[in-house]
Amino acid sequence: MSELIIHTDGASRGNPGKAGIGVAIFNEDYQLVEDVCRFIGKATNNVAEYQAMILAAQKAIVYRAKKVIFKTDSELLVRQLNGVYRVKSSNILSLYGDLVTLLNKIPIWKIQHVRREENIIADALANRGIDSMI
Repeated sequence: MSELIIHTDGASRGNPGKAGIGVAIFNEDYQLVEDVCRFIGKATNNVAEYQAMILAAQKAIVYRAKKVIFKTDSELLVRQLNGVYRVKSSNILSLYGDLVTLLNKIPIWKIQHVRREENIIADALANRGIDSMI
C-alpha cells in the first residue's frame, strides 16, 4: 500500500492509571485495513498517546507506506511533532526520540489534529485495550 491514513489514540483511566492504545489503519479509499488495541500498563494519557503513535509508525513501516497521514485528537502530540511545543517531560522525551526515528523511515508523512468525534474508532480501540486487562 502506498498511502495510508492512520488514526491513533491513547487513553488512561486515572492520570496515571490503567492505560491502553488504539490504532486504526485505513487505505487511501478509507477502507479499514487493520485495527490494533493494546493494554500498556500504568501510564499517563500523554505517554499512551505517544505509544499509540509509535505503534502507528511501526505499522506504517511494516506496510511500506510511501505516504502516511496520521490523525490524532492529542493536540500536545501534534504540536510537539510539528515543532510548535518543546518536549519538556523526561518520560515523554525518550518516546519522542523513538517516534522521530521511526517517522524518519517514512518517505512522506504528516500529522493532523482531529476532534474527538472524528477519532471514534481509535478511541474505542484504546478503551478496549484498557478493558482487555481489567
